[in-house]
Amino acid sequence: MNHYNTLKVEKEGNVVTVYLNRPDTKNSINMQMVNDLTNLMDIVEDANDVAVLVLRGSNDVFCSGIDFHDFSLDKEQNIYGLQKWEKMCRRLERLNKFTVAAVEGKCIGGGFQLVLLCDTRIAEKRAQFCFNEVKLGFLPGMATFRLPKYIGLGRAKNLILTGSAIKADKALDWGLLDKVCEQTIFSETLKETIDCLLPFHPVALEMGRRLLNECYADTYENYIGHFLAAQNRAINSEAFKKLISLNVSH
Repeated sequence: MNHYNTLKVEKEGNVVTVYLNRPDTKNSINMQMVNDLTNLMDIVEDANDVAVLVLRGSNDVFCSGIDFHDFSLDKEQNIYGLQKWEKMCRRLERLNKFTVAAVEGKCIGGGFQLVLLCDTRIAEKRAQFCFNEVKLGFLPGMATFRLPKYIGLGRAKNLILTGSAIKADKALDWGLLDKVCEQTIFSETLKETIDCLLPFHPVALEMGRRLLNECYADTYENYIGHFLAAQNRAINSEAFKKLISLNVSH
């Protein structure tokens, strides 16, 4: 894996762990981090020896949100950097690997967005989640699109418009997290979570995730056509052929 200025990347077996690594700014997101994450997507997407991508921060903070040092009062603000961030987010959401968000400490703004993008989300009990952008005077990106699908419109309005923070236990109760654990067993819980994702069948994963992402936006009549096309790809994959071979041989 490449060396990055804003990320620390480790690979163990078929698992790549990515640490947001800007300790001086509490892992805030700047354009360099967006570029680093985009480059990482390029590499991991093409890596046949990777099945799982894990996103982590540090012990005290997952991410403190946007880094305002990328903006200047000397010129009019433009949307291009934020657009590049959203493109990276969409790539992570569609990545052809299992994705896991592992949250310790505070998770704010863009960090919370990264969590929503992942297939599986775990946190330690002291973790807190917050979209504070509206209270600061701007918008929390496409979290306005994704968050209501997790927790419903009413709760999403409350979180986004008030900037309220919620603790891990409530995030679990609302369906934003899959597991919450004590800090002392966080590493063990993360390993158990990763183990539950395997074996890795890329075609079935890609098709299943795509259908789930489309399920709110399509009519049944359109959706079933997409489903049948996806199922056709899945049952003609190598994984399904091996499954048939294994069962027929018994």
